[in-house]
Amino acid sequence: MHNKKKNLIVFDMDGVIVDVSKSYREAVRQTARLFFRGAPGWNSLPEPLFSLSDLAGIKQSGGLNNDWALTYHVLDLLMTQVGVPGLSDETDSWLLHEKTLQACDLERLIDFLASHASPLENLQKKSGQHHSQFIQKMSSNDVGNGNVIKQIFQEIYLGRNLFKTTYNLPAYTDPGEGLITRETLLIEPAVFQKLARENLLALATGRPQAEADYALDLFDIRPYFSSFFSLDDCTREEKRLLKNEHKTVSLSKPHPFMLDAIAQIHALEASQRYYIGDMPDDMLAANRSGYAYTAVGIVASAPDKIKLKQALQASGAKYVIQDIIDLHAILDA
Repeated sequence: MHNKKKNLIVFDMDGVIVDVSKSYREAVRQTARLFFRGAPGWNSLPEPLFSLSDLAGIKQSGGLNNDWALTYHVLDLLMTQVGVPGLSDETDSWLLHEKTLQACDLERLIDFLASHASPLENLQKKSGQHHSQFIQKMSSNDVGNGNVIKQIFQEIYLGRNLFKTTYNLPAYTDPGEGLITRETLLIEPAVFQKLARENLLALATGRPQAEADYALDLFDIRPYFSSFFSLDDCTREEKRLLKNEHKTVSLSKPHPFMLDAIAQIHALEASQRYYIGDMPDDMLAANRSGYAYTAVGIVASAPDKIKLKQALQASGAKYVIQDIIDLHAILDA
């Protein structure tokens, strides 16, 4: 007798399972401000530089699936209001950062931030995809190898001790306790336990694996997920394709790589497939998959739920739910 097939429910992590408004999103804000430290007038910058709802509007515009890319983009926008001298030929990234900032003029940026309620969205409309040569240099390579912005972000997010453990490097900014400790669950373990009785649960997240592992173990929800894909899986496959097939491709969302891989793993067990996400890129990934995922948007953690709902629907969400409890009606339909 054949076993009855189950629904495959794949979850994004940030903004769906874990509330990251006080961790990843706050790390973007703190990194953006700390990046300008050393420039004349730095202490006159507002604290914070912009609201979380303003940042959410930029994140929801799509194409910025991980918060490093979001931070680079935010700094690109802010640099449109900064007078930047020509870059020196300094090869040490931290020295180049320091020397360049010492010659920058922040007066225009300070005035702009003080006079606009949503400065990022205002700059996005004005500048679009602006690319600062300075930000490009400060975001090249990786932590410990010249990427000043990503290192500041990771130090703030992870904190002094976890940063050192993760990267085997001392923190450059002396960040203290990491913002990662501020994360809370949006979906209680009992909900996962109930869903896992009759469905297959999986995870497709843009987090690095170590940071996803931290949350899964901290909140003791790992046992409920049958399979798990992270940014590291995308990166490994990207390197394989480059080495073996000479293809350069990004497999992070909105690419459906993770969803396709999970569907293949559970091909013999699953009937219907659902992807629960909180960003337009999540909906695009679900609809681009070759395995007929139903795209389900969730707005539980959004500062502006109406705005996010509209963005999710515009990106192909079949359903948009207020809370994970609403998922039951979709599964029973």
